Amino acid sequence: MPYNKLNISGAKADVLSWVTHGLDHEEEAMLRNVSRLPCLYKHVALMPDAHLGKGSMVGLVIATRDAVIPATVGVDIGCGMMAVKTPFKSGILDRKMAEFRHEIERAIPVGFNAYKESVDEASRWEGWEAFGDLHPKIQDRKQKSMVQLGTLGGGNHFIEVCLDTEDNVWLMLHSGSRNIGKELAERHIATAKSLHRLNELPSPDLAYFIQGTDEFKAYWHDLDWAQKYAMKNREIMMNRLIKSFRRMFGWSADTPVRMSDASSRTGDLAGGTGDADKSVRAPFAVNCHHNYVAIEEHFGDKVYVTRKGAINAEDGRYGIIPGSMGAKSFIIKGRGNAESFNSCSHGAGRKMSRTKAKAKYTIEDLKKQTEGVECRKDKGVVDEIPGAYKDIEEVMRAQHDLVEVVAELKQVICVKG
Repeated sequence: MPYNKLNISGAKADVLSWVTHGLDHEEEAMLRNVSRLPCLYKHVALMPDAHLGKGSMVGLVIATRDAVIPATVGVDIGCGMMAVKTPFKSGILDRKMAEFRHEIERAIPVGFNAYKESVDEASRWEGWEAFGDLHPKIQDRKQKSMVQLGTLGGGNHFIEVCLDTEDNVWLMLHSGSRNIGKELAERHIATAKSLHRLNELPSPDLAYFIQGTDEFKAYWHDLDWAQKYAMKNREIMMNRLIKSFRRMFGWSADTPVRMSDASSRTGDLAGGTGDADKSVRAPFAVNCHHNYVAIEEHFGDKVYVTRKGAINAEDGRYGIIPGSMGAKSFIIKGRGNAESFNSCSHGAGRKMSRTKAKAKYTIEDLKKQTEGVECRKDKGVVDEIPGAYKDIEEVMRAQHDLVEVVAELKQVICVKG
């Protein structure tokens, strides 16, 4: 569907919405606050998976002139997705799905767990050279950051083995900048609030840094570092996942996965290409942020684009839109819709808080809704039950003017934090 221009009382800028459901009072208040920011550029774009967040909604795209708002980026800086298409069909997984899930859980720490010491290329990552220039209050966190690089985390982060509609096996994961990103974000959010008279802001959570100030420079440096850490985190996990896959199923793909966000425009890995028949040949990889800031050109101006729960969907760029742990996911190619600031949704989006999901659903409900998926089916992941999320099919229908689907996936194995 095309976007709707929302009629929000008191809004000072247009809010263009791809959401198909009505917004409640709190959601409208968040959008009104964002629309009143003096640094806002043009309008606000609301993606079809949007839901309540802290300070601003998740599923929001904000362009700003000469300023960045750290709380709208949030605390999981650089959170995003990575997917790799393998050259195998589903038959290779026969009678080995439970075994492979446990192999993944042994190879990659989840939840609050970390490695005993840094693994693979984590200790050689060039980002450590800039660690001493990060916020002074996190300088004692380097060792923790090193052993967490290449780990999943908890919440809605996951590792999946999926099948597409042509029975091809895909490896997919969702994670961000782990604890170091959270600590950097919290410190800079506090600094931003200290620079403003909070009663003069639309909301205290919308405190911003102004380009050219020392505080802006410090945040931009740390933001960029955390986004690179998140990208590397996904690369290391994916390489370990591929190694586990190789050990169990004999895949001889020796090329390590190194996919920056910029190169996701082509989506190629070791010679894979996008085909005209809306499919991609293996091996193929894409790695994309959905919680980040980038400098981009829109409507003829260079601006800061914050995507809080949204991905870059410029013309020809590949991306990943996952559903819940019992629903479909999609590999997409952007259409470059200018009104969305070349953006699209980052997933299905929650329709129910974790607290409400735990109160409403039981383990038996979880088992029914994840039937056919090899995954944890216990109290610890009830809040991630598919019923707590929006219908991914409806979300995709709402953004057909933003993206083109190139592959449709369904998970058969899901590892949660």
